[in-house]
Amino acid sequence: MVATILLSVGIVFLAELGDKSQLMALTFALRYRWWVVLGAIATATAAVHVISVGVGYFLGAALPARAIALVAALTFLAVGLWSLREHFGPAESKARPPAPRSGRAPYFVVLSAFLLAELGDRTMFATAALATDNSWFGVWIGSTIGMVAADALAIGAGILVGKHLPERVIGVCAGLLFLYFGATTLLTAALPDVGAVACAGIAVIVPAVAAGLLLARRRALAAAAAESAEPSDRIRHEAGGPRA
Repeated sequence: MVATILLSVGIVFLAELGDKSQLMALTFALRYRWWVVLGAIATATAAVHVISVGVGYFLGAALPARAIALVAALTFLAVGLWSLREHFGPAESKARPPAPRSGRAPYFVVLSAFLLAELGDRTMFATAALATDNSWFGVWIGSTIGMVAADALAIGAGILVGKHLPERVIGVCAGLLFLYFGATTLLTAALPDVGAVACAGIAVIVPAVAAGLLLARRRALAAAAAESAEPSDRIRHEAGGPRA
């Protein structure tokens, strides 16, 4: 049992290094409390891995991977647009309070995103393969620990980065990253013959275009604010001028 747990921890931990799950964990850690993100990741990982080891490889092979990937892509795109709208939407105001970083809503956002991202992922199939020759309970415990440990590293990086960045920059970066995740997942599911590397390269266009639009909007708002401030400055200057 111990050997199975250690084997599963090592395989899943190494498989998750540099994977999109770590990038997702880092991005969520920029916006929400670390314990909320880690708890949601642990719950989602345990749920997905208990499916893979409990039912086995046959359920994993029968999962509608493309449909799940499309739903996950739409979820990532929606989260990205939501994050960007908080900082560049029409209701933006200087007196607007920052987005909540704790509570039930962030927990369920992270939980649903990781559930969709990990269903049909290579880690799920690897866990199912390990369970065919080893104790399913040991594989479940080890694979869950391995993935949570890998994502905890990313959460730690997100915490360090978040301490040195303002709230607005964090929100914009998180939104652009989720747009990239969504575009990559969508292209990979829609164009399986193109290849994951090519899809990842093409997907950069989506956040790049979004960033360009955000910069253009910011400049337009700054110009409009400057124009609206000029008449009031002129009135104050005339009012404070020398009297005859």
